[in-house]
Amino acid sequence: MNGRGNNLFGFLPPVTKNLIIINVLFWFATFFMSNIDLKGMLGLHYPRSEDFRLFQLISYMFMHADFMHLFFNMFAVFMFGRILESEWGSKRFFTYYMITGIGAGLIQILVAFIRIRGLEAQIMDPESVALVYREGLDLMKRDLRFTAPLLHQLNVMLNTTTIGASGSVFGVLLAFGMMFPNMPLFIIPFPFPIKAKYLVIIYGCIELFAGIANFSFDNVAHFAHLGGMLFGLIMVLYWRKKDKNNDAFFY
Repeated sequence: MNGRGNNLFGFLPPVTKNLIIINVLFWFATFFMSNIDLKGMLGLHYPRSEDFRLFQLISYMFMHADFMHLFFNMFAVFMFGRILESEWGSKRFFTYYMITGIGAGLIQILVAFIRIRGLEAQIMDPESVALVYREGLDLMKRDLRFTAPLLHQLNVMLNTTTIGASGSVFGVLLAFGMMFPNMPLFIIPFPFPIKAKYLVIIYGCIELFAGIANFSFDNVAHFAHLGGMLFGLIMVLYWRKKDKNNDAFFY
């Protein structure tokens, strides 16, 4: 008797299944351990923030802002990750998922660094900048948006926490689009199918536009999403070349 169907996730390959379970467990932990700021502890901080820890480049991928944030990310892992894992094998898929997530975090930090340096150049007041670096978390409790808007922007860039698996998810979407470019996908609210390759291009263009626009009301890490796609592109192209040289094909 085959026992794989005896539980809800029995039909999923192991890495996809465990990634979903771990993300859900971390989300539940934020409720049952409400006395601990897990999002602040495990979310990714800018390296010059007093709360930055190196392990956050991994742990931030397993934290989510709310249920819908978790749901859509894990739904994408369920839809596309299981197919990639079945094609690549568990080891390669896990490596891909983790590296695209770490790469997304690194790109997020790089973009923050560029923007922070630009803000520092505009402020042109070393004492005020030093104050933000020294007392940033306390200053977050005050409203500086009108009295010192540039300092407020600098403080937000330094002390905003990045969380979520979206960088890895966009990497997974990129790989799926490269491996199955002509597969039709139905995306709400469009009543017609869109080929995977076009969906990847559309999402990439939207993220690039939103990232460059940098709307004040937007708290989405668009460049982290693009970073996941960039690292994913590099890895897929590298593996294609490596597999071709070894007469092995996984795409």
